[in-house]
Amino acid sequence: MQVTQEVIRLIDEVLSLDGRSSTFTLDTPLLGAIPELDSMAVVSLITGLENHFGLVVDDDDMDGSTFATVGSLVDYVNSKLPA
Repeated sequence: MQVTQEVIRLIDEVLSLDGRSSTFTLDTPLLGAIPELDSMAVVSLITGLENHFGLVVDDDDMDGSTFATVGSLVDYVNSKLPA
């Protein structure tokens, strides 16, 4: 649950949602549903994930499905974290 909370907090911070993410669940749609999540915001969010979690995100790893929902983004982060 910690990763989920951190991803949601990072989404809120990067997109300047001012706490609107407090109602986000794993099923909350992201790409195409949140106007603030444009192409530049995706880049900023990736950078934030890399910095916060110590990840290295390869361009080949990312596609639109990664940002489909909060859950798909959390799953991606979890897949990159050491076991």
